[in-house]
Amino acid sequence: MKQLVQFMAEALVDESDKVQVNVVEGENSIILELKVAPEDIGKVIGKSGRTAKAMRTILSAAATKLKKRSILEIVE
Repeated sequence: MKQLVQFMAEALVDESDKVQVNVVEGENSIILELKVAPEDIGKVIGKSGRTAKAMRTILSAAATKLKKRSILEIVE
C-alpha cells in the first residue's frame, strides 16, 4: 500500500524526492499520510479534489483485497 501511494504521488509531482508516505496500521484500517512539497500539493489534490479522490478509490480497491479500510490523508 505504501509503495502504491509513493508511486502515484511521484508520478504526479515535480519534486519526487520530497514525497514522504507514513503508514499507521490499525486492526481494521490503514492510514496513509502523504506529504509532498508545498508547491506540489495542488497537483496531488487536483481540480475540485478529483485526483485525490481517484487515489483514494485505487487505495480502497487495494485495501479491500486485504480486508481492511484505507484512509489517505494529504498532510501539508
